[in-house]
Amino acid sequence: MKPELRVLVVEDEASTRQEMAALLGDMPEVAEVLVADNGATAVRLLGTTTIDAAFLDILMPGLDGMDVARVLSVLSEPPSIVFVTASEAHAVEAFGIGAVDYLLKPIRPERLAEAVGRIAQLRSAGGTAQPAEDLHVVQIDTGRRTVFVKRDDVQFVEAQGDYVRLHTADGGHLIRLSLSYLEEVWASAGFVRVHRGYLIAIPWVRDLRVTSSSGLVAGTPAGDVPVSRRHGRHLRAQLLEAARRDQLGGRAATTQGAAARPRDGEPDQQPRQSP
Repeated sequence: MKPELRVLVVEDEASTRQEMAALLGDMPEVAEVLVADNGATAVRLLGTTTIDAAFLDILMPGLDGMDVARVLSVLSEPPSIVFVTASEAHAVEAFGIGAVDYLLKPIRPERLAEAVGRIAQLRSAGGTAQPAEDLHVVQIDTGRRTVFVKRDDVQFVEAQGDYVRLHTADGGHLIRLSLSYLEEVWASAGFVRVHRGYLIAIPWVRDLRVTSSSGLVAGTPAGDVPVSRRHGRHLRAQLLEAARRDQLGGRAATTQGAAARPRDGEPDQQPRQSP
């Protein structure tokens, strides 16, 4: 592969900066590595040259990685962004600014190579930075292991302070993202706001019912979700439309061995594929 990427490493820790620069310089996709030890230096450098990708430390004195990313986002041809952080709490927040990936310190060479490969693929396909797109897969790196959560497996989303919990058939996954951001990027996949602190995936809804303790709730295989009076009418309309299109319950049927309602000419024992 012909090396094509010009990358910038912005990191205030000298040892980490040197390590990343060395690792990146050895990768076949990378043609040149530039370095900056703080955000202000990085911004000045960007005024004199162009880069294809920036690896930004999130926590730095003065201009931090988020600040630099906002500067990059207004360029006519913004580079792909990868955030680097020592704290898991900041990891997925990066996606809210359109990051391609995030890495936890200490940097693992295989994760760095994975991020570079993703950047090369995006740019060869004509992309620049990853669009705020729909996050088909949420990647959660906990340091010792990486968990991949498919958007279509998420049945509802619960706000918990500065985090959200993604509820799936396998349990909950806590990440640092805003509920409003997921509401925007996952709207096309059928996620709707049903409460100040909850989103629900329409295809996973099994029923609506009134309880004595929580009022109106929407039932999913992963649990009940409270529905506020403000959002109740809109949710009912969404469920009715999904039922008319035969898109209601399609995902729920794949959990806990439940059988999907067969389509015409489809045998009862065959589960319906997720949309």
